[in-house]
Amino acid sequence: MSLTLTQVTYTEAQANLDELCEQVISDREAIVITRKDGENVALIAADELSSLLETVYLLRSPPLRWAQKCRSLIKCFEASKGPKRWRLALSVQK
Repeated sequence: MSLTLTQVTYTEAQANLDELCEQVISDREAIVITRKDGENVALIAADELSSLLETVYLLRSPPLRWAQKCRSLIKCFEASKGPKRWRLALSVQK
């Protein structure tokens, strides 16, 4: 993810909403919609938002609970036989 976000005006977003949605999904980058008379908003893929909210939740959790969740996720990942390079990275960290 880059540090700079694409920005479009509200009018541009209205005219090109379908294309912007496709861009957000394919690039995995949020787009900021600027508005003259209000706060700006962001267009973001739903699964990206879900991932961000999960991260915030984990970071707010007590350390022990967070560690338990991480161990659980690693076990689920290993059981699913994810990409080999990821499995190797996890085995090195143990």
